[in-house]
Amino acid sequence: MPLAKEPIVESYAVFGHPIEHSLSPQIHQSFAEQTGIHHPYCKIKVPHEDFESIVSDFFTQGGLGANITTPFKERAYRLCDQHTEHAKCTGVVNTLKLLDKNQLLGDNTDGIGLLTDLKRLNLLMPGDRILLIGAGGAAQGVIPSLLKEACELVITNRTLSRAQKLGRLFQHLDKIEVSEIGALEGSSFDLIINATTSGLFGEVPDLPACLFFNNSRCYDMFYSAQASETIFIDWIKQKRVIHYADGLGMLVAQAAYSFYLWHGVMPEITPVLSCFTV
Repeated sequence: MPLAKEPIVESYAVFGHPIEHSLSPQIHQSFAEQTGIHHPYCKIKVPHEDFESIVSDFFTQGGLGANITTPFKERAYRLCDQHTEHAKCTGVVNTLKLLDKNQLLGDNTDGIGLLTDLKRLNLLMPGDRILLIGAGGAAQGVIPSLLKEACELVITNRTLSRAQKLGRLFQHLDKIEVSEIGALEGSSFDLIINATTSGLFGEVPDLPACLFFNNSRCYDMFYSAQASETIFIDWIKQKRVIHYADGLGMLVAQAAYSFYLWHGVMPEITPVLSCFTV
């Protein structure tokens, strides 16, 4: 008879690959302290081939909720028995909740997390023309939310076919275009959002320099776990961009909405965010 698996200590976790840089455990600990809710949370690095089995084991052993990050958000969607409207609109999931009868509910809090932070920072204006760089789960999870703000959206990606796939997925929504990176020469945008994982590998997107000017607004959905800025932010500052932010505020905001899904209590974002900023 095989040995029974030990019950888990943490009831909540974030799953990804890589995951070492994640600040999610510290953020959720802050939410727990703020609300007085018992909320043990950890981060788990998952081999690409074992995602489904490891997540299933987590819930079988007593897990109650999980966050999903790069590169598993599309696969997490397929794991779920039910989906919220946010998840259905995007086709990707970053939050899982265990329901009765061992069913999994999938949600996506990335879109509302991004909008919350962009508005906090006054980086998003109605009618903005936005360039979204990237075509992975991170980009896919925020497209409907951006378009609901009456914005025009152009998607670009190093591999054009992936951007075209997203364009087809959301073709029923208005004001969305797909462009090759090289074809962006001579274009202008009010807001440029980096949704790629290039920063994890010490790289920046290969964009035409003419896209950036003093009054450009730029947002990096990636964040730095260190005090230093992200590689993308360093790069755009060299191009004299002065209105910019990384994705730390988005991370805290999407985490807060995940916490709300699990516990029915919405934690305050600003006090937690202030703990990670100087």
